[in-house]
Amino acid sequence: MRAIVYRETGDPSVLQLVERPTLEPGTGEVRVRIVVSGVNPTDWKSRRGAASGQALPFDEVVPGQDGAGIVEAVGDDVQHVSVGDRVWLALAAYQRSNSGSSQEQAVLPAERVFALPASASFDQGATMGVPAITAYRALTVAEDGPDELHPTALSDKVVLVAGGAGAVGHAAIQLARWAGATVITTVSGPTKAALAVAAGAHHVLTYTDADIVEQIRAIAPEGVDQIVEVAPAQNAELDLAVIRNRGSISVYANNGGDEVTLNVRRHFALNVRYQFVLLYTVGIDAIRAAGDTINIALADGALGIGEETGLPLHRFSLEQTADAHALVESGAVGKVLIDVTVA
Repeated sequence: MRAIVYRETGDPSVLQLVERPTLEPGTGEVRVRIVVSGVNPTDWKSRRGAASGQALPFDEVVPGQDGAGIVEAVGDDVQHVSVGDRVWLALAAYQRSNSGSSQEQAVLPAERVFALPASASFDQGATMGVPAITAYRALTVAEDGPDELHPTALSDKVVLVAGGAGAVGHAAIQLARWAGATVITTVSGPTKAALAVAAGAHHVLTYTDADIVEQIRAIAPEGVDQIVEVAPAQNAELDLAVIRNRGSISVYANNGGDEVTLNVRRHFALNVRYQFVLLYTVGIDAIRAAGDTINIALADGALGIGEETGLPLHRFSLEQTADAHALVESGAVGKVLIDVTVA
C-alpha cells in the first residue's frame, strides 16, 4: 500500500511517497482504509521540527493526525467499532511511527477511532479531529461553564472566538452556537468576516478597529463569559478589557508570539481563569468525551463544512501531500484535505 513518510525534519520536500506492507492490527488496535486525510498546522510543525535535518524518534514517520475511512480489521478487545464501519480519527500519528492518516491503510489504537454518523461525509470526518476537539475542550473548561456540550449548555453565555475564520475558530463558532451561546468573533477583514457569518457567528467584528472593546461591551455589557484565544500575546489587553468577572480564556495557539504579559492586579480583581489547551497531553478520556459529543453535533447537522458554512475546502491527491503541507504552512484559509482512496 502507498504511504507518505519523512525520515528527517525539514520543508515539505522531505515528504516521500513509498510502498509499505499492509499491517495487521494487534490487541486494542484497528486497521482503517483511509478515504480522506485532513492536514493541520500541527502536521507541518511536527514535520519541520525546530530545525531542518534533525533526527526523528523513529526511522521514518507517516504524518497526519486526522482522517476518515472504513474499518478493515480489528484486533482483540475492540468493541466500539467493527469491520465495515465508517469512522473518523483523532491524533492518529501521536507517538507512533506508522499510524498517520497520510497512507492508504493505517493501524492505530482503537481509542483514537470514532464511528462516523450515517449523515456525515468522509470530508466532515477528516475535519473533526484536531480542530473540533480543540474547540470542544476550549468551550468546556470554564469555572462557571458546562463540563460537556449539548444544545442548551451555553444558552446563558456569551462566547468570544478570536480568529473565527480558522479551522478551530470555525468549529468553536459552530459548537458554541449549537450549545446555545451568543457568539462573537473577531477577524481581520471582510473576506474572513463573510466566512465567520457563514459559520454561524451572531456578531462578527474587525479586531483592528480602534473601538473594538466598546463594540464587544455593547453586545456583552457585563463582559464575555468565555474567550477562545488563538493569539494570546496580541490579544491579552483586549481579552482583559472584555472578560467578565470569573470569566475564562482558553488558549490553544501562540499566533503572534510566545510571551504574554499579564497585569496581575487587574486579573486578580476579575478572578480570571487562563486555561491552556493542547490535545496531545489532555488525556484520552477528554478526547473520547469530546469525540462522543462531536458525533452528536455532527448528527444534528451542526458541523457543516465547505464555503457555504464558512470553511472552504482545498483538495489534493496523496501524491500531492507536499503541496498540501505547503498550503497549510502558508496560512491558507479553509481546510486542506487529501483524497487517499476511493470510498
